[in-house]
Amino acid sequence: MSFETIRLERIGPVAKIVLNRPERLNACPPHMAVEISDALAMLGDARAVLLTGEGRAFCSGADLAVTGGRSIAGGAGSYKALTESYNPMILKLSRVPVPVVIAVNGPAAGVGCSLALAGDFTLAAKSAYFLQAFVNIGLVPDGGSSWILPRLIGKARAMQMMMLGERVGAEQAQDWGMIYKAVDDAALADEALALAMRLANGPTVALGTLRQNVARALDADFATALLTEAEGQSKAGDSADAAEGIAAFLQKRKPDFQGK
Repeated sequence: MSFETIRLERIGPVAKIVLNRPERLNACPPHMAVEISDALAMLGDARAVLLTGEGRAFCSGADLAVTGGRSIAGGAGSYKALTESYNPMILKLSRVPVPVVIAVNGPAAGVGCSLALAGDFTLAAKSAYFLQAFVNIGLVPDGGSSWILPRLIGKARAMQMMMLGERVGAEQAQDWGMIYKAVDDAALADEALALAMRLANGPTVALGTLRQNVARALDADFATALLTEAEGQSKAGDSADAAEGIAAFLQKRKPDFQGK
């Protein structure tokens, strides 16, 4: 399948998705969101996902320009775009059965900020920044930002980002616990790929189950989270990787996980 706004590449066990509208700072029209969802449905036997942007931006937000004869800004247009394109993309990213690494190579604004924070590990170039730009144009956060940000950085800092509409640099984002790591610009691509490869060579069933357990636990009471963990442990315990991991531990050697 060919794409117009993204690239889907395979690097060994890692599926790499590249936002590919550099001339628009990777602004994300609804069609791009649909293409990202389509790419996530084509992972095959990939054991990790790496998502990044082409050029000098990660994603400058939704493309508010007229697209296909219609603008997505305002009222019914924005509701349709969110419910049919952007929200399904964010949900699908949260539900893929393998780890997700996101490399933020430049500005991540609006829905691009939501996308940047929707993975398991977010690395950002030190020159990058995160921006909840909505209030600056009289809109409200979307793409899951009002759910994601308070859970990552607390209500006070989330309100600061969303109500003041000011940039948060990569190093500040790391200090706040909003992202995994801020790295030198020149090192971002290699470090993000190395992390994705490390995860891809891990116990895929366990890692996929773990990310789903954490997602469910964020909305569950303690008893439900405990039960979810027990169910997930049963699933992971039946995997070939668990058998290999236990055998390697007993034999005092490094495990050779196959993702099964």
